[in-house]
Amino acid sequence: MSHSATPRVTRPRTVLAMSGETRAAILAPEALDRLARVADLDPRLLVTDFGADDPAQRTGLHEAEVLFTGWGCPPLDPAALSAMPRLRAVVHAAGSVKHHITQGVWDRGITVSTAATANAFPVAEYTVAAILFANKHILESARVYREARSRVNLLERFPGVGNYRRTVGIVGASRIGRRVIELLRPYDLRVLVHDPYLDEADARILGVERTGLDTLVAESDVVTIHAPELPGTRHLFDAPRLALMRDGATLVNTARGSLVDTEALVKEAATGRLNAVLDHTEPEVLPADSPLYDLPNVLLTPHIAGSQGGELHRLADAAVDELERYAHGLPFAHAVDPRTLHQQA
Repeated sequence: MSHSATPRVTRPRTVLAMSGETRAAILAPEALDRLARVADLDPRLLVTDFGADDPAQRTGLHEAEVLFTGWGCPPLDPAALSAMPRLRAVVHAAGSVKHHITQGVWDRGITVSTAATANAFPVAEYTVAAILFANKHILESARVYREARSRVNLLERFPGVGNYRRTVGIVGASRIGRRVIELLRPYDLRVLVHDPYLDEADARILGVERTGLDTLVAESDVVTIHAPELPGTRHLFDAPRLALMRDGATLVNTARGSLVDTEALVKEAATGRLNAVLDHTEPEVLPADSPLYDLPNVLLTPHIAGSQGGELHRLADAAVDELERYAHGLPFAHAVDPRTLHQQA
């Protein structure tokens, strides 16, 4: 890692806090080796419960300057924080920090970094693939071809197929939403965005049209959701809003399942009027008798859009990059701002 200046370089005492499954999936041997070069770390110590009666853990936490966290990290409640008097930073090798970062962390002035930007990449890639496939009518054309098992008259069956000058509506100019916008730039698409925190100047920079949600829904061929799960976004896509969507339009949801009224979507999709690509649903695992599993116009995937398999190593690399910045006395590149955390997924 090269920098123009030569600030202090330390090896901060660091402790891993995540589930064993997360550690095995994210921290490949190469990542652990790099982590050990950057930080003073005992790779044998893994904290899964801050209240565990373990002398080695108590000593490690008491001396910890940095907590390197991942999925499965317990909440940093008052008892946990009291066991870490020297804690100065939390580096999260995953997305949202809402599950373990408490107000007490901010009250103590502890800085927090997240690999959410790195985690946004595969979600955006999944979304763009879904958009392009939706406008090419991939699900329907594959079904027609499978049933016909002979030449299909494409002009007759799919006269409006294609991505040229189609309209895509993005709900939420979040990290993922902005990455989707970036990846869509090479295509001849009209991109609408709805986000209450997006102003006209930002929209111009992004090269998109800022619009109201109902207008976006009514004018888009594909609507993709990237808004956070908040009390005000629950069932954002209810029956009246789904009814605004164009006949043949596609709803893509890689955000939280609670943003879509599942019952209302089932009713719309069952008529064949709308298509859906769903990586998140409410409940997270649908009951076995849900029609969404079998509807030919619905593609249902098991929460696979986010980082999986080899993509998890990107999260570790991003988190170690942040720890390396900290060790060099530099600010985090992806610090969490407590003032805007409530706006994020």
